[in-house]
Amino acid sequence: MTHSFALHIPDADLVPEPLAPEQIVSGNPEVTGKVVWESPDGRQLRGIWQITPGVVTDTEADELFVVVSGSATIEVEGGPTLTVGPGDMAVLRAGDRTTWTVHETLRKAYAISL
Repeated sequence: MTHSFALHIPDADLVPEPLAPEQIVSGNPEVTGKVVWESPDGRQLRGIWQITPGVVTDTEADELFVVVSGSATIEVEGGPTLTVGPGDMAVLRAGDRTTWTVHETLRKAYAISL
């Protein structure tokens, strides 16, 4: 088990997490991230994720996240359009099909349940 910890999100070093080419709608968005904690069974993840400006599609996991910096508009197919920026919390449902329009490089802290 990992000990309790604190991490300064804006300065955290992230590693490249390349997008699949079919996910990119426009622009040249680049994704980086880091899993900072994972449950022993691999079903709970905590981490940091960042994406540079552009438009991408995704199929979501069950996720709660808080935006630390940047901004985006997230269109949920058959659901709401979410506008998120620093300090905003959002919840995405597993299976949600989304289109992310990233206006400014977005960095978020997340908790995912698989």
